Amino acid sequence: MSHEHPTTDAAPDDDVDPVVEELRRSLPVPPPVAPMLAKAVKTLPPQDGSLLYEPKWDGFRCIVFRSGDTVYLGSRNEHPFTRYFPELIEAIRAELPDRCVIDGEIILRRGQTLDFDALQQRIHPAASRVRLLAEQTPASFVAFDLLALGDENLMDRPFAERRARLTEALAKAGDHVRLTPVTDDHDLAARWFDQFEGAGLDGLVVKPVDRPYEPDRRVMFKVKHERTADCVVAGYREHKSGPIVGSLLLGLYDSSGRLHHVGVAASFTMQRRAELVEELAPYRLDDLTDHPWASWTSQSQAGPQSATGSGQRMPGAVSRWNAKKDLSFIPLRPDLVVEVAYEHMEGDRFRHTARFRRWRPDRTPKSCTYAQLERPISYDLDNILAR
Repeated sequence: MSHEHPTTDAAPDDDVDPVVEELRRSLPVPPPVAPMLAKAVKTLPPQDGSLLYEPKWDGFRCIVFRSGDTVYLGSRNEHPFTRYFPELIEAIRAELPDRCVIDGEIILRRGQTLDFDALQQRIHPAASRVRLLAEQTPASFVAFDLLALGDENLMDRPFAERRARLTEALAKAGDHVRLTPVTDDHDLAARWFDQFEGAGLDGLVVKPVDRPYEPDRRVMFKVKHERTADCVVAGYREHKSGPIVGSLLLGLYDSSGRLHHVGVAASFTMQRRAELVEELAPYRLDDLTDHPWASWTSQSQAGPQSATGSGQRMPGAVSRWNAKKDLSFIPLRPDLVVEVAYEHMEGDRFRHTARFRRWRPDRTPKSCTYAQLERPISYDLDNILAR
């Protein structure tokens, strides 16, 4: 999402970010660093004496590099977030050690829950808009690993030591920089998995205590929520490679009978994408006149998850991340019902791409309502991040 910026050692000297150059001279671990990753597992690994459990935050992964007043926010794709979060720069200068490299997550809170939609809006090309959003929707940083402190490179140290050092380093942090909670208690972690979802967190991360920090390697584990829902298929987008199905457009009815676009299902092989064209052909509509999303064409400058003036969520025609990307869709008669797996809801839509499970010819489209969705119990972010 962030703009491309050359930060590699191979870049010509006059193309290197001066901030990166300064940090290369002053820090034992300079940017860029690809963050250590986690591989997905279905169930929470049992405690064998070698694991620590943490909440999985729903935000932007970020490695913070600080040397005095010089701060650099590195993203997962190694391009900087620095210009988009000026309020975090000030918080880091005030709340973190003078020279440090810390792995964590940029999050945005709305009351006592996380708001990923609002966080996405923070990536904006206009400096004036960035400043306004920094005031209106300030972000926070949740720290969960320490890569360097002062002159020490800690990446080869075991995680248990890095975590203990991180706790000490953040002892004087304030409201904008927080330390993620951690436990070695499997039963408590299992309760966190259920309870914390109500605050917008999307699972748990499990870390071996004896592992060094291994950039770009999946040596941790993650357990994410997964539920199923029956949705109306009201259209599809073609695949970038040709006139085959790229993604199914999913809808749910609200209590007033309006069909809202809630996300897409896109996990198909190329052969299956071609087969779906024939299977969906009998449901294709030549125009949108009688389609529940007919008015989407008037929203041609809206984002891909735009809403009409009446509050109905529907697919848009232009991606806010790539204006040249065609997100127009082929309308289908809203008669088909599909069961999909999803991780959690972000507001009134699926946070991530849903996964196709099966067709549901036994269900009527009108039965596909928001009422079927399991709503996690609300949980207070302040309790999660209590010191």
